[in-house]
Parts: sequence; C-alpha cells; structure tokens
Amino acid sequence: MHTTLRIVFGLLIPALLAPTVQAQQPHQHRPGMTHPADAVMGFEQDKTSHHFHLYEDGGAIDVSVKDQGDAANLAGIRAHLSALPEKFKAGDFSQPAGVHPDKTVEGAADMARLAPAITYRYEQTDRGGRVLIETRDSAALAAVHAFLRFQITDHQTGDPLEVTRRR
Repeated sequence: MHTTLRIVFGLLIPALLAPTVQAQQPHQHRPGMTHPADAVMGFEQDKTSHHFHLYEDGGAIDVSVKDQGDAANLAGIRAHLSALPEKFKAGDFSQPAGVHPDKTVEGAADMARLAPAITYRYEQTDRGGRVLIETRDSAALAAVHAFLRFQITDHQTGDPLEVTRRR
C-alpha cells in the first residue's frame, strides 16, 4: 500500500507542479516556435535582446537584433520602438499589456495618469533602437521605475533593478 501511494504521489505531484514552474518562466520558449509577443511587437523575441535601464531621471527601453544582418527584425524593432513615445505620451500602454496579457504591468497605469510629467524620445541604434524616458516628477519617476523593473523581471533580462548612471 505504501509503495503504491509513493508511486501515485511521485507521479501526481510533479504533474501538478509543472504548470507552476512553466508559469514562472513566461518568456522562455523553444527555438523556432512563435512567441506571443512576436505579433504584438512585430519582431521575433528569440532573435532579439531586450534591456531596460533605470536612471536618476527615468530610464530606457533598448532592443537590438542579435545578428546585425537580420534586416527584418531590425526593421520590426525600429517600427515598434519609434511608435512607443507617441502611444505612451497619450497614455496608451496597450502594447505592454498585450505582451504580458496574464499580468498587470506595474507602473503603466500611473505612467498613463501622469503622462504630462513624462517625456519619451526614440533613438535609433546600430542594432535596433531605444526609447528614453525622462521626468522630474517624483511620482512619475516611481511609476517609470516600477514599469522598468517589471519589464526586467518578466523578460528575465538580468539588467540591474537599481538606478544606474546614464551612459
């Protein structure tokens, strides 16, 4: 009887825990499979790198292609990022919500509410682009930092969660 229970629980417990483990790793997928964010952002997640930076006056969203010759994803990055400043300034955070549909994107609601206190600027880079986010308002700064920390954690970028100097 004890052996049977051990076998049943030995098979049942890992099966029950598997969805929890998978849910904790939302952006990992098998190479060659389409990632849900691909459609929202317009480029392939497994062929690009995301980085999020926290600065004393705001932060930055930086996305680049892994292969500099990847023209399609380079164009997709630039199209996506160049549209974000206008959307964010209008309080439209539907794209981050679409990338993270099962979560509340921390900081986004406050950034939308405090939009007049935040400036956004797109810059093209050799391998993609970046959106610089700046504010002098302390509540807006807290919202920006919460938003960027959420992105760092959810995308598992490994970027520092602390404020760093602008490069």
